[in-house]
Amino acid sequence: MTTLPRPTTTLTADDARRVALRAQGFLGAPDRRAGVRGVLRHLGAVQLDTISVLARSHELVAYARLGAVGRKTVEAAYWGAGAGSAGDAPARPHAFEYWSHAACILPVEEWPHFAFRRRAYRGRPHWNHQLPDGVYDQVVKQLRAEGPLTATELGGAKKTSEWWDWSGTKVAVERALMYGEVVCVERRGWKRVYDLAERAIPEALLHDDLDDTECVRRLVRLAGEALGVGTRADIADYHRLKAEQVDAVIADSGLVPVEVEGWAKPAWADPAALAAPPRGRHRTTLLSPFDSLIWERARTERVFGFSHRLEAYVPKPKRIHGYFAMPVLAGGRLVGRVDPAREGRTLVARQISLDGPKAVPAVAQALAEAATWVDCVDVRVERVDAPELREPLTRELAALVG
Repeated sequence: MTTLPRPTTTLTADDARRVALRAQGFLGAPDRRAGVRGVLRHLGAVQLDTISVLARSHELVAYARLGAVGRKTVEAAYWGAGAGSAGDAPARPHAFEYWSHAACILPVEEWPHFAFRRRAYRGRPHWNHQLPDGVYDQVVKQLRAEGPLTATELGGAKKTSEWWDWSGTKVAVERALMYGEVVCVERRGWKRVYDLAERAIPEALLHDDLDDTECVRRLVRLAGEALGVGTRADIADYHRLKAEQVDAVIADSGLVPVEVEGWAKPAWADPAALAAPPRGRHRTTLLSPFDSLIWERARTERVFGFSHRLEAYVPKPKRIHGYFAMPVLAGGRLVGRVDPAREGRTLVARQISLDGPKAVPAVAQALAEAATWVDCVDVRVERVDAPELREPLTRELAALVG
């Protein structure tokens, strides 16, 4: 059993919160020169999701940190110039899509460090979908001949209208993606665009030379840097590693043990995050429910004292805060929630939850900025959980939007 070093640094709960905010890009001036690609490299992973209310979640992640960066700019930054139409020579991407915390956009330079996961998939004894004979080889052959293609362009995505009922072609190309023979080089109309990894990934990165220990050690270090400070469970959750995988490498990952007042479990921190007190301007913004700042519910409650749950898949009568309730970050704290929608060029706040009167200006500011970003000219408030705060909120909004 590995003997872990004893912590020599103690952080207050507020210190840990500020370290986490700075590590996630919400405290201090944003690096606008590095832009969206800098955000991706800094976070190490940006989650994708099908739900689009104000925008897709991966767009919201960049917006939350950088402000009103154009949505086309966001897409171009993630995927480079894109793969182009079928038959065109593909541009080399700056990122690739793979399974990390969930389906995520990942910096292309991290390709070698997911070799352990590709090997695990290749060794998987069974799958939920049957793969017809010969289809896998046919898909690879077609991509080699025709260039980047969607599942539909390859010959079919689904056998029926049921979301889970994939065609044999879709099963084959998704398996090839998991194995690493194929890579998703962009999303086109929210469809994955597949290409051969040998063509899309830079040659220097296209290898599985690193053993599992090296891969996991790197991802543990990346998770620690992106979190600033976290427990073993926090660090494991970032790239969905197993606890025993983290335990095996954390002592030589470059992270240092720390104690955080009020945290029941031991913690680890990025030494660079401890080198200087986290100071600077706090960002006021709406957060995607899939933002890495609030990925893990237990951590969000521990760091912010805020209980967060996505209710999109909860039956409507049982929802408390709304379909796509977006937490509001202000002053380094989570001060409320907004469940947004769009009607034409009006941003509709279907439901707003506020953490008291002091949250009113911040929520109004976050709504007004989000409306501008998605090209809305008005904000309409429907329901406020504290009725007495409705009038102050609409007054603040009128001053900002009107």
